[in-house]
Amino acid sequence: MMKAARFPLSKSLLGVSALLLVSGAALAHHPIKAKFDPAQESTLRGVVTDVDWRNPHTHVFVNVSNGNEVQNWAIELESPVILARSGWDAESLRPGDAIEVSGILARNGTRQIWGETVTATATGRQVYAPDYSAPARPLTSRPAPRWPDGSVALGKSPGGSDGYWSFPSKTVLVEDGVDVAFDRDAILLESDDASKVAPLQPWALGLYKFRQARMLQDDPMWLNCKPPGGPRQYQSDLGFKLLEDKENQRIFVLMGSGNHNFRIIYLDGRDSTGSVGGDDDNPLYYGRSLGRWDGDTLVVETTGFNEDFWFSNGGLPHTDLLSMEERFTRSDADTLKYEVTINDPGAYTRPWNVSWTMQWVGGEEMPPYFCQNNRQ
Repeated sequence: MMKAARFPLSKSLLGVSALLLVSGAALAHHPIKAKFDPAQESTLRGVVTDVDWRNPHTHVFVNVSNGNEVQNWAIELESPVILARSGWDAESLRPGDAIEVSGILARNGTRQIWGETVTATATGRQVYAPDYSAPARPLTSRPAPRWPDGSVALGKSPGGSDGYWSFPSKTVLVEDGVDVAFDRDAILLESDDASKVAPLQPWALGLYKFRQARMLQDDPMWLNCKPPGGPRQYQSDLGFKLLEDKENQRIFVLMGSGNHNFRIIYLDGRDSTGSVGGDDDNPLYYGRSLGRWDGDTLVVETTGFNEDFWFSNGGLPHTDLLSMEERFTRSDADTLKYEVTINDPGAYTRPWNVSWTMQWVGGEEMPPYFCQNNRQ
């Protein structure tokens, strides 16, 4: 009689992570190469025992025969947010279904595999395949919506439909005008290109190379669900909303990633200091942000960052001297241009600029996402 070896539910299995880039889009919540080894490809055949449909990643548990023993394997897949938007749900596979899985094995030798393809044996149909793409743009550009006072609405306007910004044109932080190639995990294809990415000081360049060489395994957003502070908050397909509170002269930045963290941009002319009854003058993951309007562009100055997070998907370093000038311009109803000047004299030799665009996803609520849901 064959004996089933139960798969251990450990932090290494259900740990939280950072980001996957697929076809230029940020999908998974951790760099796949940090946990799984592309050099170890494998194919498994077995019977489904459970489907864990929770963030940060869906897991399908499968009994696989190995000689006289049945071993329980964990198949890691995209987030339920991504899979649901691709037409799948928790019932697309059920306990008892026979499947074939092809993918790459976990680096630590545990019975885990990243499911590149999952095929139902009975039908030959591929299941849980992500197909998450930006909505089609209108054939004719639509003007940016405006508030009754004539100012541009950065998010939902009065009487307009709900929506959010997503599908960034860049998912890796690299200085404008620099031509270097990254893989889907924000890892450089050529490690010698590290010095081109940004004007790094020698110590920061060494740290960036170290993080890259370790396949981003030390990313605190992966290890400890740390927030995606700095420009990173705008490089995830989980999106964000800009909620304008005109009465109180502030804008809430609501994030689809990072456990629905939020950030406040104040436009009331206050000083960039904390509140004694709140954050005082402690450095923050999102810093302290003061905004002003320059025509139709929102200009935001942010300082007061801590060093407990990575401010880019690829592991570029920063220090508590980091300051940013961000510019948000809604050029039409469906396009938001984001420009940021990064000034960190502790890590970089000079200020440098990055820019990209995001697309409006109208008529939808921003998907809920909590990165620690199935951590054990």
